[in-house]
Amino acid sequence: MFKHIVLWKLKDTANGKSRQDNARLIKERFEEIANMLEGLRHLEVGLNVQDGDDAADVALYTEFDSRAAYEAYAGHPAHKALVGFIRDVRVERRVIDYEA
Repeated sequence: MFKHIVLWKLKDTANGKSRQDNARLIKERFEEIANMLEGLRHLEVGLNVQDGDDAADVALYTEFDSRAAYEAYAGHPAHKALVGFIRDVRVERRVIDYEA
């Protein structure tokens, strides 16, 4: 199994929307593409409920059958479009990928 975890801190406003609105859009868009991806075992998007200087706004937790399944996800057109959107609205990104 291959796990991919990402945390994003978002801009206060971007694309004419608030940080909270963009966080919800990220969650909705990930949930929409989840069914398009073969080899994806689990996808969970969490929105932060407590503010703080060290807090991220959005967390993505995913499990894939294999690293190859993750790489197919990373190259999928729907995922690439979502990555472009997130780049426009984020301030910071942290990621960890590992085999379990």
